[in-house]
Amino acid sequence: MKAIIQRVTQATVSINSKKVANINTGILLLLGIEPADNQEDINWLSNKVSNLRIFDDDKGVMNLSLKDIGGDAIVVSQFTLHASTKKGNRPSYIKAAKPDIAVPLYKKFVSQLEIDLGKTVQTGEFGAYMQLDFINDGPVTISMDTKNKE
Repeated sequence: MKAIIQRVTQATVSINSKKVANINTGILLLLGIEPADNQEDINWLSNKVSNLRIFDDDKGVMNLSLKDIGGDAIVVSQFTLHASTKKGNRPSYIKAAKPDIAVPLYKKFVSQLEIDLGKTVQTGEFGAYMQLDFINDGPVTISMDTKNKE
């Protein structure tokens, strides 16, 4: 799994001009799934995301997690995170999982993140054409890859 985590002061996901997700302080997480992903990837990434200390404490130091601040989260499926740009100018998405594999893993990840955060996580709609509107706070943007845990 690949994830882009963005600290936001607000984020909205819209489909056909209708808002389907809306948060204030928290994270907007773009999630790319590949066929080799499994429950171990879900558990590791969810734990990291919920405990990642990227929010300021009272001294202005990034020392608090999403759990610590009671922040919200939106998770959006993003197969383009697995784009291969090695050849030519048209990205290949062959590394991204097909919907029959990706959808159940996406749902399991959202469920695990809800458990780890102790609250509902909002989502986009898997496979839909979506518009994301957000204010990246900081800006703070972090990428993670469960196959390359650094």
